[in-house]
Amino acid sequence: MFRIFKKKETKYLADYFKGDFTDIHSHLLPGIDDGAKDMDDTKTLMEGLRKIGIKQFITTPHIIKNLHDNNHEIIEKKRDEVNATLGENFRAAAEYMMDNYFYDSLKHENLLTLKDNYVLIEMSYINPPIQLYDILFELRLAGYKIILAHPERYPFYYSKSFSDYKKLLENGCKFQLNLNSIFGYYGKSTQKVAFDLLEQNMITFVGTDVHHQNHVDSLSRELPLNKIQLQALATTIENNKFFDN
Repeated sequence: MFRIFKKKETKYLADYFKGDFTDIHSHLLPGIDDGAKDMDDTKTLMEGLRKIGIKQFITTPHIIKNLHDNNHEIIEKKRDEVNATLGENFRAAAEYMMDNYFYDSLKHENLLTLKDNYVLIEMSYINPPIQLYDILFELRLAGYKIILAHPERYPFYYSKSFSDYKKLLENGCKFQLNLNSIFGYYGKSTQKVAFDLLEQNMITFVGTDVHHQNHVDSLSRELPLNKIQLQALATTIENNKFFDN
């Protein structure tokens, strides 16, 4: 009696990354935000991410006024220090908090971008900025292409209609999903929204948003996705190739 064996479906991020993935969202530069603590921590996190198939890093420290007061000089100096010490080729941008300071400074300074004119932005988990759509308009007016970090993590947008997400897309945002949201790291509600955003093809890019070892460890687990979600994930991972060197 013959058995017909079906080809096993890929179920781990490493199967999709294939050692050639560019991560566009991480906090690997040491000591300048709530990510890596020191150079040894940076090295450990990087090595863990390499094991699951990440080849290139565009690391994105927070810029949040009065909390993480980073700027071009601080970020680029720390990037150069990491590259010289570890023999790496990190690129660096920033994750900008949309707040009053950002709105005011947007008109007077150039932003650190992921590539070309693509800028990574985030908002508070408590509520969106009052001037949200003014900020998005000013960003587009200045020629930037907007990537909103982890849209699945903003609970004030959770609804069956997803009308707020649709409005953000209509106002020029592309969505970057945190990969750990898929694994339920931030809770079941966030995981459910991540699944829904994938199924509705609203996600353009993905990133690790790694801050510490627990984030790295979570990314090595089996993917809890159905066939439709896996297909959408594969597409977003392919989209990240835009940011390859």
